[in-house]
Amino acid sequence: MERIAIEGGHRLQGSVRVHGAKNAALPILAASVMAHGESIIEDVPDLQDIRVMVAILRHLGCNVHHDGSRLRVDASGLSGTEVPEYLMRQMRSSIFLMGPILARSGQVRISLPGGCTIGSRPIDLHLRGLQALGARIEEKHGYILCTANRLRGTNIYLDLPSVGATENLIMAAVFADGVTTLHNAAREPEIVDLANYLNAMGAKVHGAGEAKVVIEGVHRLRGTNYTVIPDRIVTGTLLLAAAATRGEVELTNVQPDHLGAVISKLQESGVDVRAGQNTIYLRADGRPQRIERINTAYYPGFPTDLQSPFMAYLSLANGTSVVTESIFEGRFQHVSELARMGAKIKVDMRTAFIEGVPELTGAHVEATDLRAGAALILAGLAANGRTSIGNVHHIDRGYEKVEEVFGSLGAKIWRERPGGIS
Repeated sequence: MERIAIEGGHRLQGSVRVHGAKNAALPILAASVMAHGESIIEDVPDLQDIRVMVAILRHLGCNVHHDGSRLRVDASGLSGTEVPEYLMRQMRSSIFLMGPILARSGQVRISLPGGCTIGSRPIDLHLRGLQALGARIEEKHGYILCTANRLRGTNIYLDLPSVGATENLIMAAVFADGVTTLHNAAREPEIVDLANYLNAMGAKVHGAGEAKVVIEGVHRLRGTNYTVIPDRIVTGTLLLAAAATRGEVELTNVQPDHLGAVISKLQESGVDVRAGQNTIYLRADGRPQRIERINTAYYPGFPTDLQSPFMAYLSLANGTSVVTESIFEGRFQHVSELARMGAKIKVDMRTAFIEGVPELTGAHVEATDLRAGAALILAGLAANGRTSIGNVHHIDRGYEKVEEVFGSLGAKIWRERPGGIS
C-alpha cells in the first residue's frame, strides 16, 4: 500500500505557484454538460476527483481531452442521463451533475454519492430545491430519479447556506422558464467562479457571492474559454506548513481576499503575513502563540477545510488554543493521529482544546479524510524524525503532486510504494 514518508525538521523556504481550485473546477466541469460546443477550461488541477469527474463526463457522451492543466469539454453529443454507481461512490461532488443534466435532458438518475466520511451531509436541500423548480423525484433501491418536462423559475429558500445545493440549483435554474431567486445562498468564492463561467457561456446569473442570487432562465449555452480561480485551501495549507516549520515562503497565483479569516488568525499567532495583489508572503521565526478561539463558519468565516491543518499548527503553539467545528460533526478524526505524534488535544463534543507542545515526533499515522491528511503532512514536516502516512488516496483527492510542491520548498518528502520508493 502506497504511503507518504517525511523526514521532518526542515524549514520551508522559497516560492511556489498555487494550482487551480478543485472545489471550483468540479462544478464548472459539471456545468459544461449544459453547453453546445467546446469549452476550454484552464488551470484544472490533476487530482483524483477531477479524473473521476472526467470519467463521468465521458460516460455521459461528452468528448473530453485532458492536456496538462487544460481540459477541453464538448458536450454536444451528450447522450447519457445516468451516473454510474461505481463512479458516484468515489466522489461526493458528482452530485453537482443532478442540476445540469436534469436541466438539459429532462431527467437524471444517480445513486447516493460517496466522498470523505466527515459527518452527515444530506442532499435533501438539493432535492427540495429541484422539486421547487418542478422536478419529480423518486427514490428507490439507493437510486434517485429526477424528471421534468420543463423547469420553472421560482423562489427557493435554503435552510442553511449549503455550497453544493447553491451550485446545483443555480445550474438547474439556468434553463428554467422565468426567474429563479435563491435565498440564503452560500457565498463561497467557488460559487462566484461557477456563476462567472455560466455567464461566460450565456447564462444570466446575478448576485453570486451574496445571500440572494437571481437567475434569469435562458434556452441555450455555448462553449467558452475560462480559467479556474486559485485554490484557497491549498494556499492556506502551504501557509500553515511554512509557519509550522518556521519558514519563509512566497505563494503566487493566489487571491488573498479569499483567505481573510485565515490570514487574520495566522497574524494573531505571531506570524508575519503580507498580502499582495496575487501573492502572499509569510515568515515565521519562532513558536506560534496560542489562538484564544477559532470557530469554523460558512464563508467569509473561517473555512472548515482548514480546521484540521490549523489544529496541527496549533499543536506546536505556546499555550492552549480552542477550536470549535460548527459545520461537520465528524471532522475531528485527525485528533487521535496527531496524538500519536505527541500532540495534546482534548475533544468535548464539537470543541477541541489544544495544549501546545514544544515538539512533535514522527510516527506511523493514517489519513482519515482529505483535510486530515493535509494536517498530518503539516505535522510531519514540523516533527522531529520520520513520519509515514497511509491512505494517501484521500490526500490525492485535493492536493496535486503534494511531494513535488513541498519538495520544491525544501521539504524531505517522498512516496513509498510496495517494492520501492517513488
